[in-house]
Amino acid sequence: MTTTHPDTLGIDPSLLAILACPDTHHSPLTLDVEAAELLCSTCDRAFPVRDGIPVLLLDEARHRTP
Repeated sequence: MTTTHPDTLGIDPSLLAILACPDTHHSPLTLDVEAAELLCSTCDRAFPVRDGIPVLLLDEARHRTP
């Protein structure tokens, strides 16, 4: 039986607690549900979450500040 987590974009909360930025600093990520992104406060990148799957590729991330 699969449990969905709408308030975490389908990501299991135990996984969300251990996700880290793939850059060399490996800072913890926070979830922005409205933007469907995981945010890194260290490098200011936003990683998309697609169909409940975090896309933690530096090439797929966007910088939040210009």
